[in-house]
Amino acid sequence: MRIYRNKNVKDAAIERINYLFDEFENVVVGFSGGKDSTTVLNLALKVAEEKNRLPLSVLWIDQEAEWQGTVDYAKKVFQDKRIKPYWFQMPMVITNNASSYHRFSYCWNEKEKDKWIHPQDEMSLKENKYGTERFHNLFEKIFAVEFKNQKSCYLAGVRTEESPKRFVALTNVAAYKWITWGKVLNKKYEHYTFYPIYDWSYTDVWKYINENGIEYNKVYDGMYRHGVTVQNMRISNLHHETAIQALLLVQEIEPQTWNKIVDRIDGASSIKHIKLNSFTCPKELPYMFADWEEYAYYLAENIIQEDKYRKQLFSKIEAKKGIYIGDNIKHKFWKEIINTILSSDFDFTKIANFEIRPESYCYRRYRKGDIDKDILNPKYIKVFTEEEINDIKQKIYGTDKAIN
Repeated sequence: MRIYRNKNVKDAAIERINYLFDEFENVVVGFSGGKDSTTVLNLALKVAEEKNRLPLSVLWIDQEAEWQGTVDYAKKVFQDKRIKPYWFQMPMVITNNASSYHRFSYCWNEKEKDKWIHPQDEMSLKENKYGTERFHNLFEKIFAVEFKNQKSCYLAGVRTEESPKRFVALTNVAAYKWITWGKVLNKKYEHYTFYPIYDWSYTDVWKYINENGIEYNKVYDGMYRHGVTVQNMRISNLHHETAIQALLLVQEIEPQTWNKIVDRIDGASSIKHIKLNSFTCPKELPYMFADWEEYAYYLAENIIQEDKYRKQLFSKIEAKKGIYIGDNIKHKFWKEIINTILSSDFDFTKIANFEIRPESYCYRRYRKGDIDKDILNPKYIKVFTEEEINDIKQKIYGTDKAIN
């Protein structure tokens, strides 16, 4: 449930950041080059200046396949004397969602230096001393090494408007004292992540940037010129599972970057030609399959090249498919499995997002017997079959009477 207070989101965010500076000896701002991290950085700099806590640590893990506009913008940001830069351009392994055959990209690999999408900067940190090269695990490891003996928090520009998963996650359980808008990063070292603009809308963000005359990443201007709606503008690495659609714009906005990406990233040129249709579940089940489950297993056997990842997927399926058994929710579950296969998402981000959606959560509650009137919220009732709805009514009311 949303509770509205007599306070605007800007003042609320400043209040939150002030509190975090009082609670933590070390505050680090995450940077991505996007509008949200730009806003959090500007707010945090104001608070840090007022509290005499400059320079402010700012962290960016540069994944090499970045917009040139983002790199140029980052250089300007990190040249600010008020900032202590943690700009990482070091060897790391990230999921390559542009290809079903070459699962990983090896960023900043010295053996392929002549193909790097952009050069390393003189101010960046180039040595990976953190015990892992997998990007999925790297952030926590960096924090554990760089800020080991400091009670530290990381401020990120994450907003719940962008995802129902985020809304549930950031309004449900307290991560630190009374704060829900964050998560524990490493309890042993007292490291936490917080999202001080979690309740802002995209219009709030652009209003703040405009009214305060804040310089922003000019890639947004290129997106606007090419017809991307303001609400759908995203800036991040160019080929992970949630941002791969940006590849379709690179050739138009930054043709030189596009040429380097095609030479560097397996599958990038194909995406430009086939668009995204081959990387998402089709709207209609192909006629030769009996159901979505059969189609998913067919794709797994014929697309996934490495036995290790096929076995991991099958293990995930076996653990979950017995939960989502009603016809309505079952179709949604198998479609998400298909999306996972087609986008080579073997970190299983899409399945995790599916599981935390409110309708999936309600269905799991029903299966566990944790039943009350909230389960039949009109927003989520469509995941239940008529038989399941009648069963829920019977258990709540002792009858299958209609709900007013």
